[in-house]
Order: sequence, then structure tokens, then C-alpha cells
Amino acid sequence: MSNKTNKLVSVLIVDDDHSVTASIALLLKQNGINALTAANPESAIEILENSAVDLILQDMNFSRNTSGEEGMQLLKSIKQQTPHVPVILMTAWGSIELAVEGIKQGAADFMTKPWSNQQLLKTIKTSLELHQVNQSPPIGRAELDQAFNFSSIIGNDPAMLEMLSTIGRVASTDAPVLILGESGTGKELVAEAIHQNSHRKQGPLVKLNLGGMSASLFESEMFGHVRGAFTDAKQDRKGRFEVADSGSIFLDEMGDLEPSSQVKLLRVLQDQSFQPVGSSETRRANVRVISATNRNLHEMVGDGSFREDLLYRLNLITIRIPPLRNRRGDIRLLAESHLQKVSEIYNVPLVSIDESGMSWLEQQSWPGNVRQLAQTIERAVLMSNQAQLSINDFQTERGHPAQSAQTELPVGSMTLDEMEKLMIEKAIKAYNRNLSKVAQALGISRAALYRRIEKYGLNS
Repeated sequence: MSNKTNKLVSVLIVDDDHSVTASIALLLKQNGINALTAANPESAIEILENSAVDLILQDMNFSRNTSGEEGMQLLKSIKQQTPHVPVILMTAWGSIELAVEGIKQGAADFMTKPWSNQQLLKTIKTSLELHQVNQSPPIGRAELDQAFNFSSIIGNDPAMLEMLSTIGRVASTDAPVLILGESGTGKELVAEAIHQNSHRKQGPLVKLNLGGMSASLFESEMFGHVRGAFTDAKQDRKGRFEVADSGSIFLDEMGDLEPSSQVKLLRVLQDQSFQPVGSSETRRANVRVISATNRNLHEMVGDGSFREDLLYRLNLITIRIPPLRNRRGDIRLLAESHLQKVSEIYNVPLVSIDESGMSWLEQQSWPGNVRQLAQTIERAVLMSNQAQLSINDFQTERGHPAQSAQTELPVGSMTLDEMEKLMIEKAIKAYNRNLSKVAQALGISRAALYRRIEKYGLNS
């Protein structure tokens, strides 16, 4: 393994267990990486003073005291001496909390013992690649479109260009990506862009919506099952993780994942091995994980509803999609694009929007973001017989996006679950129980809608 200038990569391994340093050093040398070893913090600091290294693999304990205090102090010293060198922490599964604390103190990633050689090499490669791409400055839209395939993402706003630049820099790595954004901002489009611009683009992009998914269903969907594992398991079935082998998996609505499922996901992310439900056979898959949520995972960590170690495993790279109200300059571009799509989908003549209509669109708050804008334009085109839409075509009762923003609930008056239940009930009523339209309006899959209907007892 070498960097872009074909310079031999050097990795320092710090561990008091000679069998660990010898084993990893041999693995690295077999893969073209120069390996340096240190048995204690003092030796590690001495090597760093006299040798240039590109990455450090560091254990967290160097004595019978397993508090990790020595490891944290060494990490602090390393970051002071060589702040730009990525550090990967090594710890036992039962001490992941130590690794999480190390991430907060500046470590690039962590891995658990015992390790998988394949996963260790992948982690090292990803950390080195991220270290390189993070040095690259953002570039303009024209340059981005020449270098990458971003045809499905529309926008010239500076915040969007910064986001696209980040996608372009990290797409070629295997780093897990967490996409954050409000409902309707286009998180799935961003996931597709990451996959299509990666070296995995010839492999599958498997999508799984986690909203309202029970723990038993998550395990079967994610890892598959064997015949007879449960009542309805009439034949073997591959899980989404195995289907995504050599490609990427997109886990949407990550913030809705139940605590017991969070543990199972964390374990499979450690070394990308798993067991199908009802089987004792361990299988492996080479998968890049892309996840998304419109919820604040850091707040959920604070209230105990989301595991902190899973958050740090998922968000090696975080991409934030700006809401539409913060990039109003892109509304005209988006509107013109949606007019073209509506014409193609419904086989109707292409219409335009006059300045009064466009000005009205640009002034709205769009709480439903790009999805709401698209639905408003689609509805206006289908309801109007005019070749050009005006403000009057948008200011109908159903097409007025400002109305949903005018009815604001006091903070704390309802829980998130209560608000979600109320919104589903309203959507079911508005669309006369046409669940396909309800799911589309809410921005979720039909399966996710069915799970929520069952969760909130809305079957009747």
C-alpha cells in the first residue's frame, strides 16, 4: 500500500503484547506497508521523535491496570507531537467506551480485538485516504460536474457546493458516511451519489428503511435467515448485508433503530461478519455503510436512546444537507427541473412558470423541503390547463405550503411519537386511505408506513 506519490507508507504499532505487534507487523509487511513497533508509550514517543510515520495503531492498556488511563495519556501526547497523523485505537469489545472517549480526544477510528485481518487493512486504508482527501479544498460546480457524476443533485448554492465537494472527496474511500438533513432534503439522492462516485459503483446499492422496524424483523432483514428459523421461514433468504457484498448499503431513518438492534448493528460493523437467523454459520461481506436520519443523534445519545459507540462507528464522515429555506437561490433551478420531470412522467406538454409564480415559490418556507416543492409543482401542472403557471396556480388550498408552517405547536406540547402519529392520521385522511400516496407524501416507503400504522394502532 502506498500513497499517491508512491511513497512507502509507515505504520507505528503500539502494544505491550509482542504477539500482537509481531502479527500485525507481518500482515502489514505482506501488504507493502513499513511497520514499526513499540511495546510501551515511552518507546512510541521516542520512535515518533526520530521517524516519520503515516498512521499509528495504538492499544489502550499497557499494564495490569485496564482503566485506559495510560492509553489516553499516550494519545494526548501523540496528538501534541504529531497532530496530523491519524491514530486508530485498539481495544477489547468490552472496552469500546474507552475507544469512544479516544475518538472525542482526536483519534481517527477504533477497532476491536480480536481483529479481522481484512477489516484491519480496510480500516488503515480508509484512514490514510481520508487523511489525504481532507487536505483538498472545495471546488466549483463546473469542476465538480467534470470530475464526478452529480447529475441528480441540483444546486449552485455555496452550502450545496461545499456538500458536493465533500462527497467527491470521500466517495472514493470506504469510510462510513452519516447523512443528516430534514425530511425531504434528498438524503437518498446523496447516498446514491456517494455510491455512484465510488469504486463500488459496479456493485449493488442496497437500501433499507429502518423506520418502525422491530428487533426481530431487523435481524432477519439485515442478516437473512435459514429455512425453519421461524414459522414463516419456508426457505433460506439472504439478508440485505449479504446482498450488498462488494457494494454499499443505505440505512435510512437510523434514528428510529431500536436499542437491541443497535447492538447487533454495531457488532456487524466491527468486522463485517454476521450469522443468519437460525444458523450458527458465520458469514462475511465487504460492504460500505451509508446511513441517514433527520433526527439529532447527539441529543439521542444524551438521553440514552442511541448508543454513542454506534454513532462514532457510523459518522466517520458526516454530510449535512442544507434545508431548502437556506438555499432559496436554488429554487428556480429545482422548479425548472421538476417541470421537465412532470412533463416526462405524465407525458404532458412542458409548461413554464411566470415571474409572479416563481417569486412566490422563492418566498415560501418549504418545511417539507425539495420533496414538498416538487409535489406542489406537480399538483399545479396537473390541475392547470395553462402553458404557463402563475401565482394563482400555486395558491390553492392543497397547494399552499405556507399553511403547514402557520400552524406551529408549542415546544414540548407533543412527543415526537405523538407528532408522527398525528401526521400519519392526517395524511391517511387527506389521501382517503390511499397508502401509496400517504407513504409518498410522508417521504417513507410503504413498508415503513405499514410498520408505523401497526406501531400506533392505526389498523382500523
